[in-house]
Amino acid sequence: MNVAITGSTGLVGTEVSRSLEGTGDKSLRLVRRDPSSANEIFWDPIKGALETEQLHGLDAVIHLAGENIASGRWTPAKKDRIRNSRVANTNFLCRKLGELSEPPKTLIAASAIGYYGDRGSELCDEGVPPGEGFLPEVCVDWEAATQPARNAGMRVVNLRIGVVLTPRGGALAKMLFPFKMGVGGRIGSGQQVWSWITLQDLVRVIRRCLEDENFVGAVNAVAPNPVSNNDFTKTLGRVLGRPTLFPMPAFMAKLALGDMAEWLLLASSQVVPTKLTKNNFEFLYPELEPALRKMLA
Repeated sequence: MNVAITGSTGLVGTEVSRSLEGTGDKSLRLVRRDPSSANEIFWDPIKGALETEQLHGLDAVIHLAGENIASGRWTPAKKDRIRNSRVANTNFLCRKLGELSEPPKTLIAASAIGYYGDRGSELCDEGVPPGEGFLPEVCVDWEAATQPARNAGMRVVNLRIGVVLTPRGGALAKMLFPFKMGVGGRIGSGQQVWSWITLQDLVRVIRRCLEDENFVGAVNAVAPNPVSNNDFTKTLGRVLGRPTLFPMPAFMAKLALGDMAEWLLLASSQVVPTKLTKNNFEFLYPELEPALRKMLA
């Protein structure tokens, strides 16, 4: 299978590329710098740069590129980058794919559980309507931006990805140092629900959606057992053998991180992977504690 990947140097994209190449598939990486090998193609959606001739013969595209939402305060400029790197860039890529005489059969496009917003204890499967506010609005437009690919006859999967757990980056990596020092604790009330997935299972979800035509439209890429922030905190402390006695009040999180804290740390979204479970996807790590013990052994 010939697969093009955007965001191929990121945390998820690197593992997806490695997985594809490990099974004999060919991964073609779309990069925002001068290509350094034959399997790299330059693209710059801001400048409208992407040579469609280089995309002929693809079976699928995995679109993971986007501004890192957890780096830096959400200033107005940062919010614009978050939105444009998802909505405008996705629309550009999909229009370019639609111009091909033979477009790829499949597009796996990243989205996020931010689609659901702050929903308290409500169970959110793929049929639940979007929430309200900045992140839900971005996610709605992000998914809508894949429409040109649908119009071209491609099977499009919008992966609503939860908190990706790996000690090599992302949320877990940032939490490890304070927790190892014994100064970790719950955030806010601790009652907010976090929907998570291990990096290893996320790569397997992407591979399954790539190969299985039963998957179309929104797919929640989360483990089947979301946990409260309080339970996450206690579990991580137990795995590390450290106390978790230093909570961060909500007002301090907001003071330190602004809007980012509101959406990424304090919002509650109890998301369930209904489409994956109905299609008999087997998670390697459906429960949090075994997942953390494996990753942090």
